[in-house]
Amino acid sequence: MKAMIFAAGLGTRLKPITDTLPKALVPVCGKPLLWHVLRKLISSGISETVVNVHHFADKVEKWLDGAECIPGSPVTVHISDERDMLLETGGAVLHARPYLEGCGNFLIHNVDILSNCDLKWLESQVREDALATLLVSPRKTRRYLLFEPVSMRLAGWTDTQTGEVRMSDPSLEPSACLALAFSGIHVMSDRIFDVMAEYAAGKGLPEDSARFPITDFYLAAASRHPIYGVCLESLELLDVGKLDALEPAEAFVAKWQNY
Repeated sequence: MKAMIFAAGLGTRLKPITDTLPKALVPVCGKPLLWHVLRKLISSGISETVVNVHHFADKVEKWLDGAECIPGSPVTVHISDERDMLLETGGAVLHARPYLEGCGNFLIHNVDILSNCDLKWLESQVREDALATLLVSPRKTRRYLLFEPVSMRLAGWTDTQTGEVRMSDPSLEPSACLALAFSGIHVMSDRIFDVMAEYAAGKGLPEDSARFPITDFYLAAASRHPIYGVCLESLELLDVGKLDALEPAEAFVAKWQNY
């Protein structure tokens, strides 16, 4: 299985650090966030990865040229260049199509997410018919994905603060669905590219530079394609996308450094 790391973001919640450094290279325990994610991927048996770049792209590329994640375990890294325009999470996947198509399933991992998830276990949970498989948990958050209780098919999305609800099937009752927090870790089938291209075309977006969020795409596609959630009750996860998470991240890495 191949992987893609979302590393192109502006990292606005990590300012002023990201005024001079890309989020991917923000250090935790003396190593960049990108190092921690790559190390986790390699230890899970993934040896080919795509990294998208935009903010301080040159610095990310320079670091990758000299990176040694785990001695004796080489990883091939392809750069998906978004210097001209940040394509958001959905557009980023479609833009990386040349590197990922034909591999079957591939993993998506946010660069600012640390977790105790066994990625090999997640891969084993992927159903044959799944267009995408989303790692979720009962973690408290503001925004939740909604799933059909028995099948665990994606049914909608809700923002508990604003009360907004978006359903992929209007006939489904939101209160009857399971509300679970998305981890930023998911597995996609490479069949997804044709579906994404169709979605982009429907919005009048050129395939090679379409800009759209992955959640919007998932909600639009879920009515016609099986997108499942996999709930890991024991998931421990830390979003290192803001300044006050950097100190807890040090303790998190110390606890789970053998991932």
